[in-house]
Amino acid sequence: IKRILFYPFMILRALFCIGDLRKLGHRSPGEMVNFVYNGYNGVIRPFQVKSELIELVKIADSMKPKVVLEIGTATGGTLFLFSRTAQPGASVISIDLPYGRFGGGYAFWRIPIYKAFALERQRIDLVRMDSHLISTYDKVKSLLGEDGVDLLYIDGDHTYAGVKKDFEMYAPLVRNGGLIVLHDVSAQPVETGCEVNRFWEEIKAGYRYREIMNERGRAGGIGIIYA
Repeated sequence: IKRILFYPFMILRALFCIGDLRKLGHRSPGEMVNFVYNGYNGVIRPFQVKSELIELVKIADSMKPKVVLEIGTATGGTLFLFSRTAQPGASVISIDLPYGRFGGGYAFWRIPIYKAFALERQRIDLVRMDSHLISTYDKVKSLLGEDGVDLLYIDGDHTYAGVKKDFEMYAPLVRNGGLIVLHDVSAQPVETGCEVNRFWEEIKAGYRYREIMNERGRAGGIGIIYA
């Protein structure tokens, strides 16, 4: 009840702080991850395990991607982090399914906040569509133009068929030397419906890859494929 009563004030505070958000430039990976967990009373707090996310941000920060494609944005925490690790003139594209089963479908009031993540000459495009539709793929292709994707982050549909479809559709857009990142590659309880681990175990041997797993064995896990 307390959370429900506080929710409207959290929204207003987040919207009023958009100006401050634009001023929050690049920081160290640890500082940036701490911000998304604690800033604005957790309004953009991500679902990822913190220690795993810090390692991923370190990799992205050293890479300085020019083009980022994120499938599954939810609360916006990872979208913020990718915008801060990307180049000043980067293109950051988010695909998120309204009313998605696995945390998707962010509210419309979040759109100006997500747009405010952009720094300097960056462009953030929010594609609120089903990633599995050809029309969505065509939309992404039109936004990319001739550019290849430097960092593809797949964290949308967590069913086996869903994550496989996202991989098969969008991995070919990643340039040579780019990264394909999947979240929740560790084994999950059956009742969660998460089957990313099953897909990850099938494909990882065919690539140069890295796994980021938390020490306590909590649900999560990040798999990275080097294209």
